Amino acid sequence: ISRKSSNSNSRKKGMQSKIFMAPLVSLPINRHMTLVPVDDVWIRIECDEHVARELSDYFSFDIPAAKFMPQFKKRYWAGKIRLFKLRGHLIYRGLLPRVLEFADQRGYPVTNQVPANPHMVHGALEALVDTLPLTPRVYQLDAVLSMMRNKRGIILSPTGSGKSLIIYLLMRVLDEPTLIVVPTTGLVSQMVSGFASYGMDVATVQTIQAGRTKDVTAPVVVSTWQSIYDMPKSYFEQFRCVIVDEVHLAKAKSLTGLLEKCTVSPYRFGFTGTLDDTQAHRLILEGLFGSVAKVTTTKELVENKQLTPLKVKLCVLKYPETTCRDMRKALYQDEVEFLVTHPVRLEIVSRMAARAKGNVLVLFNFVDKHGKPLYQRIQELAPERDVHFVSGEVDADDRERIRQWVANGDRQIIVASYGTFSTGINIPNLHTMIFASPSKSKIRVLQSIGRSLRLHESKTHATLIDVVDDLRIGVAVNHTFRHAEQRVQYYSMESFPYTMLELGLDRWLESLANASA
Repeated sequence: ISRKSSNSNSRKKGMQSKIFMAPLVSLPINRHMTLVPVDDVWIRIECDEHVARELSDYFSFDIPAAKFMPQFKKRYWAGKIRLFKLRGHLIYRGLLPRVLEFADQRGYPVTNQVPANPHMVHGALEALVDTLPLTPRVYQLDAVLSMMRNKRGIILSPTGSGKSLIIYLLMRVLDEPTLIVVPTTGLVSQMVSGFASYGMDVATVQTIQAGRTKDVTAPVVVSTWQSIYDMPKSYFEQFRCVIVDEVHLAKAKSLTGLLEKCTVSPYRFGFTGTLDDTQAHRLILEGLFGSVAKVTTTKELVENKQLTPLKVKLCVLKYPETTCRDMRKALYQDEVEFLVTHPVRLEIVSRMAARAKGNVLVLFNFVDKHGKPLYQRIQELAPERDVHFVSGEVDADDRERIRQWVANGDRQIIVASYGTFSTGINIPNLHTMIFASPSKSKIRVLQSIGRSLRLHESKTHATLIDVVDDLRIGVAVNHTFRHAEQRVQYYSMESFPYTMLELGLDRWLESLANASA
């Protein structure tokens, strides 16, 4: 019996070995890709699943701040953004050149059914320019022509380069139902005022913001994206052209969702002075609008005397050794909390603002714990000057009145949150800006600087006071000091000259008490 059992087992093993050793049959792999237009937002890529997964990996990017997000910490999310949708094989239409590049790198055959339909400008632009009360700059006209040829694109141009005039020329030459999206209510009225100064009848422009009707009654609509992002897709079908100012904010999910609803808008243009360095952010914008064109730089505009030169003063606050030792292992949030509530630091920043010459803008991050105490202390230190407070709690009309009051006045001080006054606000006679809260965001820093660069007869240069908190001890470097090092890189990149003065907290108080800022 044991012999039979042994023979039986050996026969089974032999069969198993024959099964596993059978040669595998390789199936042919289809690498062909067919690009099909879906609408003015999406294209579909018809391909095999293995190619689709390659595309998904190729258009996937890590989010730098993902590790701080609850979804990532709980492992609900891998911390990546995927621009190619495996379900439906969809990708943004503006990424068509990137898809063709992907196929070319791998030698994959492509059938491209997405039509190229350039829109050429003949004499319409020249005729429009003749009606303007001012002469456009060469780069402004080049930007308009470039955008019109491609029907879409992003103009990267610094503050003070005349983006509103480029928008006006595009809108008028196209003569299509147009939606202009801006980030804040202050920019709604500012945009319309700019159009009026170029000779446009403002009766043909409708503004939409909180409390106003969203029913479209004019050929041109200027709206904040917060006012209309939750409108149904059918609402956006009435616009053939979509223009987004300060388009760098399009990484916000609600604004991206708004743009994805504009499926019948072939004309799509974005404007910004600064883009994030992350590749994912840039590709999202390219996908929604098209390629980026840089028309000029801050350095060129300063050299051509079209912007005011900027001088940066790095005021380094050196904290006592015991404090540095206590804060050596502090988390970033705890460090920032310590700094913005520090009474001596508050006094130093307040005295800087009270003693600064001309009109002053003080930017902060936290309203209750930092902004309001700064406002109260500056009022006490400068009773002879008008001091204004601006945050999200202040009504949009009041913000605009403050902006105009300062623009027409002298020795005014605005204490404002980054969210309300770091982007788009136009105050030409702004002489001094103070960064009262630490930041490393490239967009926030450069956009904020842009508020002070506009030309005005009352100033030969603008001054930025950058408050740097030095809590270093030994080899330990605190978080906000690293952020300051990042800001210095931005200043060097933009060719802004800077000087540095480092003093202990007591020495700073003494110097500010004995001398003007």
